[in-house]
Amino acid sequence: MDKNPRRSTERAAKNKPRTGKESSPSRKGINVALQGGGSHGAFTWGVLDRLLEEDRIFIDGISGTSAGAMNAVVVADGLMKGGKKGARQALHDFWHAVSEAARFSPIRRTPFDVITGNWNLDQSPSYLMFDMLERLASPYQLNPLNMNPLRDLLVEQVNFERVRSCNQVKLFVCATNVRSGRVKVFERPEITADMVMASACLPFMYQAVEIDGEAYWDGGFMGNPVLFPFAYKCMCKDVVIVQINPMRRDEIPKTAQEILNRANEITFNGGLMKEL
Repeated sequence: MDKNPRRSTERAAKNKPRTGKESSPSRKGINVALQGGGSHGAFTWGVLDRLLEEDRIFIDGISGTSAGAMNAVVVADGLMKGGKKGARQALHDFWHAVSEAARFSPIRRTPFDVITGNWNLDQSPSYLMFDMLERLASPYQLNPLNMNPLRDLLVEQVNFERVRSCNQVKLFVCATNVRSGRVKVFERPEITADMVMASACLPFMYQAVEIDGEAYWDGGFMGNPVLFPFAYKCMCKDVVIVQINPMRRDEIPKTAQEILNRANEITFNGGLMKEL
């Protein structure tokens, strides 16, 4: 057995079956890696919209975590429904639905924030209250019925039967196995709403998602997102990483919230940094 991972990866790429979607002089194939980042996934929508607008580019594979996983399945659903235009429209509809649902969220900016143009929630009383509750009680205590309006919205917006039958793009959605601490990659033919929600399951906010007897948390702990499936499952070699969490910050965090935010950024970049 060849112990050199680079040679093994190259051999796997050479042995992959031809699909007819290989890059040509007129069309460039790429793989797209989508980080998670909550509502910041709307920025990823903008990137995907531009890529889908470009006729010279086709997307061979998409790997997504958390919000990135949601963008991935929305694209696949849209491609099946109406090609690239359908995918762009599906992204538009999904994120506008998210925005509309956010109108009813108790976690909002204060009137002073609105006047001053501040989008930070650090001074929001409701945000501070929920943040404190998360430190005192688990989601099993705070939300025993395990209600998740985001799951309802996802099921409403995405036809997962279409996603599973989509042969226009390969999908990889990752989650973290709670018991083993290992990454789990779900692929397009098996993807369900629960798998996407597992990829987006922040353990202080939601109960672990059970799939086939295993419990899963947010995929960002182990891969945000994972890149290795591209080497073994996709023909294209180029990868476009749509990054939400900054790798580097020049200023040292000083406040408690800044320290927590930076710790989260480092944690959720860890898996990606190792693969790069």
